[in-house]
Amino acid sequence: MNTPDFIIVGAGSAGAALAYRLSADPSNRVLLLEAGPERHFWSDIPMGYARLLRNPQANWCYSSEAEAATDGRQLPVPRGRLLGGSSAINGLVFVRGQSHDYDTWAQLGNRGWSYDDVLPVFKRMESYAGGDDAFRGRSGPVKVTDPSSDDPLFQALIRAAGEVGIAHAEDYNGAVQDGISMSQATIYNGKRVSTAQSYLHPVRYRENLEIVTDAVTEQLLLDGKRCIGVRYRRGERTFEARANNEVILSAGSINSPQLLELSGIGQPGRLKALGIEVKHTLPGVGENLRDHYAPRTRWAIGAPRVAFNHRGRGLGLAAEISRYLLTGTGMIGMPAAPIRAFVRSREGLQAPDCLLGWVPLLYEPGNVVSEQSGVTCYAHPMRPESTGSVHIRSDDPHTPPAIRFNFLSSPPDVEVAVRAVRIARAIMTAPTMRALQTEELAPGSGRQSDAEILEWIKAAGETTYHPVGTCKMGQDERAVVDETLRVRGLAGLRVADASIMPTQISGNTNAPSIMIGEKASDLVLADVR
Repeated sequence: MNTPDFIIVGAGSAGAALAYRLSADPSNRVLLLEAGPERHFWSDIPMGYARLLRNPQANWCYSSEAEAATDGRQLPVPRGRLLGGSSAINGLVFVRGQSHDYDTWAQLGNRGWSYDDVLPVFKRMESYAGGDDAFRGRSGPVKVTDPSSDDPLFQALIRAAGEVGIAHAEDYNGAVQDGISMSQATIYNGKRVSTAQSYLHPVRYRENLEIVTDAVTEQLLLDGKRCIGVRYRRGERTFEARANNEVILSAGSINSPQLLELSGIGQPGRLKALGIEVKHTLPGVGENLRDHYAPRTRWAIGAPRVAFNHRGRGLGLAAEISRYLLTGTGMIGMPAAPIRAFVRSREGLQAPDCLLGWVPLLYEPGNVVSEQSGVTCYAHPMRPESTGSVHIRSDDPHTPPAIRFNFLSSPPDVEVAVRAVRIARAIMTAPTMRALQTEELAPGSGRQSDAEILEWIKAAGETTYHPVGTCKMGQDERAVVDETLRVRGLAGLRVADASIMPTQISGNTNAPSIMIGEKASDLVLADVR
C-alpha cells in the first residue's frame, strides 16, 4: 500500500468498526495495526472465554496495583490482544447502557453524544430480530441474539425476582432498562460474533485496507503539534508508517493512554521523571479510570441437577461438548452471565443503579468449578464515581503500565455496593429459590451489618473487565479529547475507544465501544468530504 490516509492503532471493538467504515470508500487508504495475532481457537467458542482470560497468546494479561479497597490484592485486568480485541475474549454480553448515560455526556459539554444522537448509530451497527424498531436495528454487521430461557434455573430466577418486586424486562436495550431478563449476546449459530468476525473478515479483500497483525505500536510520531505517523515493531524489526490525514488510537483504556505518554503527551512532571521528552501537555492523560467492582456472591443449591455444575465435569461435560458440536447450543454456547437484572438500590431513583448477573455454576475462589451444585451472582453499582489512573512505569513500551482503580473511594459507591449485595440476597432467598434449597456460602449468613458486608466486598470483589475513561472526552482541563475525538491541542490525532467515555456506562462496555468506533467514522469522514 502507498502511504495510508488513516492509521488505526488497535483492531478491537472500536478499531475494527472504524476500519470497516473508513475503508468502505475506495479513495481512503487505511492501515490497521493490531498488536496480537489474527485469531485464537478458543475465541470462536462462546464459553472459550474462560480459557482466554489469562492466556497471553490472546490477552495482555495486565494486573492492577494492590490497594486497600481490594484488601491488598492485585486484580487481573484482561485485555484482548488479537483481531477483535476484547470483543474476542469477553463474556459476549451485549448491553448499550441507559439513555441517561449518554445524555450525561452531552450535558458535560459533548455535543453530538446524547442518547438521541447515538441511538441511530447503535441501530446501524446491530442485527437483532427482537425488540421495537424504534430502538433496534435489523441489518447491521453485529448479530445479537437472545439465549434460551427454557432452562428451569433461569425460569426460577425470573420468578424469584418477581417475588421481590423486580419485573421481567422485555428488552433492556430498548426503551427502558429496568428488570430481569436473559442476557442479549453477540452469539450467532453457536459462534462468537467478535468485531473481527462482523467487521474485518468480510472486508479483508478491500485493496485499500491493510491489516497488519503482531504489530506492537511503540510511539506516535510528532512534527511539532501534529501527529504524522507511528513507529511499530514486528518481531525484531521496527517500522515507521506515515499518515496523510490522521492517526486514530483505538488501543483501549489501558493502551491508549500508555501510548500517549510514551510519545511525550501527558503530565510533564510524570514524563520528565521517566526521561521522556515532553511534546505536549495534557494533564488528563491516564486519569479518570473507572470500572465496575463486583463481589461474587455464592449460593449452594440442594435440589438435584438444577444448577449446571454437573454439566461442567466428567460425563456431564462430555455430553455438553457433544451437544454443542451437534447443535451449537447448551452450556458451551452461552454467554458468561446468561441472566441479569437492572435494579434500583432504593426508592425514588429515576433509573436502575445496580446490576446483578448470574452464572449458572458455583465457582470456588479462583474461578474453579465447584464439585458442589449452585450459582454465582455478581452484584455491583453501575455508575461508579470512584476514579483511578493508568500511567506508564518506564519509557519501555513493553513494560505494563501501573493500573490503580481506587475502588470504593467515593462514599456513594460504598453504599450502593452494599445495597446490591442485599438485593442479591433478597432474590436468592425468595420463596421460589428457597424451594430449590439455596444456601448462602458467600458473603455468608453471618455477615449482616453494612460494615461486615463491606469488609467482604473488599476481600472478594473483582473488576468486571470494563475499564473506561482514561482519555476522557470533554471541555474541562482534564479532558483529553473534544467532542469530535480530536486530542486537544494536537492535529492529526484522535482517540476512539472506551477510554473517551467521561463516565461509566450502565452495563457492559463492548456495545458502547463499537458505537464509539462507528461514530468516530462519521466524524472523520465528515472532515474529509
